[in-house]
Amino acid sequence: MKGEKVSKVIIVTGASKGIGRATATALIKAGHVVYGLSRTEPEGDYGFNYMPLDVTDHAALEKTYREIYEKEGAIDCVINNAGWGIAGAVEETDDEAVKKIFDINLCAVEKSCRVALPYLRESKGKIINLSSVAGIMPIAFQAYYTATKAAVYSFSRALAQEVKPYGVRVTSVLPGDTRTGFTAARETTVKNGVYEERVRRSVSRMEKDEQNGASPEKVAKVILKAFNKRNPRSAYVVGFSYKLIAFLDRILPKRLVDYILYKLYAE
Repeated sequence: MKGEKVSKVIIVTGASKGIGRATATALIKAGHVVYGLSRTEPEGDYGFNYMPLDVTDHAALEKTYREIYEKEGAIDCVINNAGWGIAGAVEETDDEAVKKIFDINLCAVEKSCRVALPYLRESKGKIINLSSVAGIMPIAFQAYYTATKAAVYSFSRALAQEVKPYGVRVTSVLPGDTRTGFTAARETTVKNGVYEERVRRSVSRMEKDEQNGASPEKVAKVILKAFNKRNPRSAYVVGFSYKLIAFLDRILPKRLVDYILYKLYAE
């Protein structure tokens, strides 16, 4: 559109590696001003503006967004990508791990949205939240991860309705298995108890699927597509096979879907 600002100011959380870094790199190549936030600085040449941030530190998050706005005069998009995973039986997961995963995967996302919204109303910008296919098809022994990602998906849809009249668009991106350092970073609880053999089989299957999954660049391409849409869809599933799975989940009886998931990840 004539007079529209071409170069946008974009914040990407969890930008040090994996999907976050691939997304920040793709946006830089597209000519945008990108601020990549993460606890640790990315290795090598990364090209975007790095700012250290623990997304669970809400005071630091507010300060960082304010500094970016004061420097650039606008914030046009926030991509909430930072996340963490745990695996294991619900019964054997400790309170600290449960609190940590909800703090990182959900509370940090909703806080980021709340802090960003005054700036995004001004720019009529976008929020893109990273959910997961696991958020719509829950997987055994990843109950807390799937719960947080389901919450991000639902939160994003509800928020989109609230802010639509002000020109702010909210969408979520749902990757399936992706080859990133997320696999190695996942914290797995395996105790010598009734769940041990099933947890080991399930986690082994998940890790194999992830190692053979899509590249972070493929996910970044979908995020860029959502960013470039004037009116993005409420959610984008990454990859044809996962789009098919999501479609089947909608039309097949849930009892059948749960049985298939049980055979794959819980038996």
